[in-house]
Amino acid sequence: MKKFLDKNFILENKTAEKLYHDHAANMPIIDYHCHLPPEDIASDRKFENLTKIWLDGDHYKWRAMRTNGVDEKFITGDADDFTKFQKWSETVPYTMRNPLYHWTHMELQRPFGIQKILNGNSAKEIYDSCSSMLQKDEFSCRGLLNQFKVEVVCTTDDPIDSLEHHKSIKESGFNVKVLPTFRPDRAMAVEDQESFNAYIDKLGEVANVDITDFNQLIDAIKSRHDFFDAMGGKISDHGLEQIYAEDFYEHEIRSIFNKIRNGHNLNSSEILKFKSAMLIHFGIMDHEKGWTQQFHLGALRNNNSRMVNRLGPDTGFDSIGDFEMARPISRFLDELDAEDQLAKTIIYNLNPRDNYLIGTMIGNFNDGSIAGKVNFGTGWWFLDQKEGMEMQMNALSNLGLLSRFLGMLTDSRSFLSYPRHDYFRRILCNLLGKDVENGELPNDLDWLGKMVENISYNNAKEFFKF
Repeated sequence: MKKFLDKNFILENKTAEKLYHDHAANMPIIDYHCHLPPEDIASDRKFENLTKIWLDGDHYKWRAMRTNGVDEKFITGDADDFTKFQKWSETVPYTMRNPLYHWTHMELQRPFGIQKILNGNSAKEIYDSCSSMLQKDEFSCRGLLNQFKVEVVCTTDDPIDSLEHHKSIKESGFNVKVLPTFRPDRAMAVEDQESFNAYIDKLGEVANVDITDFNQLIDAIKSRHDFFDAMGGKISDHGLEQIYAEDFYEHEIRSIFNKIRNGHNLNSSEILKFKSAMLIHFGIMDHEKGWTQQFHLGALRNNNSRMVNRLGPDTGFDSIGDFEMARPISRFLDELDAEDQLAKTIIYNLNPRDNYLIGTMIGNFNDGSIAGKVNFGTGWWFLDQKEGMEMQMNALSNLGLLSRFLGMLTDSRSFLSYPRHDYFRRILCNLLGKDVENGELPNDLDWLGKMVENISYNNAKEFFKF
């Protein structure tokens, strides 16, 4: 019987162990998509205690606690920090076979060096020990990034963001590159007329453009895109239910924009056409600058209206959706490709039903100009666990080139989430190791080791050219 979370955790045979320990374990990290707050890195924040760094904002843990019957007071409410941690600790034993159980203990091992199992009885000792360590310099935000050997962090930022914290970080001489990612989804969110107009007013102020027509909207977005580029940004990102790819004429979009700016609501056809037009404009901007466009597709958000009204979005009430994917993605990518304006693209899929769909779609638009130009992104959100990542990598292997895969990212708001890269690398090495041991791949550890290093780090470094 193997010991829980020992040095060969997840690694089922000697080949997997060798691939991991010799080729994956010590590779640096390029975190090309996350939600870390840049202001925390700029100020080199030290978290007051383990709750502040580990539970605040973590809707994965919040969902588990609610399912375990924990009152909201002890989750997002006004209970004190240790009491919240105690309630989480009491929940942990009930998370067995949920990835939270693995992540929790991996994050206690590294960076804190704690080998004990977290439960209600061990909560106080672990809380006190970790909270004490968090006051040391090596456990500040910058200290943690260095401990985890992170080289690049790409945050997720709105076009109206001043990027003042990114500027401060760069000027401080911090050795980790912290770069902005352009996420302009609010500039196409015309389903809410009032919120959209308020956002466009703010965008105009920031871009110093009086936005009264559609051309001025594009000019304002373009100026912010230029600004992000000047600040080192090389990636855009979109969090959408699905790609929008309706047929439209430019004069229709100008008319639709005028209609909503005059305070009128749009019908469903107008909404879809406007979103479709904006995605094309965003894609053209990305291509012009040699950026990469990312699409996180398939989340059905804010399902529990009562709780969302109480707590707001991103608090644990989202799920996997079942939206149409194939035809819209095909039409969108083809429209850009037909004019030779298709940027490097990563598509992340949230519904495992669509893994093979995405796995075949990317091959339609890889043209030999760049290795892996259109890439199938790693399993994310509900799929960033062992089975979900295996399904994504198996689909990519069967339908494309796993060897050109860009690997793992955190997609997290927590500075303690970097062991997820280790989790991913172990899963990757185990997949390859089992194939070797089964005689399905040759025992060429030089080549396979290089492949592991590439997927863990080198492919992303070459692809993004940070």
